[in-house]
Amino acid sequence: MTGEVEARLERLESRLAYQEDLLMELNAGVAALRETLDLQQGQLRLLWQQLQERDVREPRNPADEIPPHF
Repeated sequence: MTGEVEARLERLESRLAYQEDLLMELNAGVAALRETLDLQQGQLRLLWQQLQERDVREPRNPADEIPPHF
């Protein structure tokens, strides 16, 4: 019976170690994604501010714009 308990304990310890490693990897992945998201949100905020600062009273001239197929 003791050998059976020891084997079970070893399996549980092995599973726990695997889960801890996986949790650390997932945490690192989430942290990297959060960093990327923060950067993209900052860029989006900057673009939004630039768009708001444009003078909307000045009419756009379509002749000055390049068509998408060029």
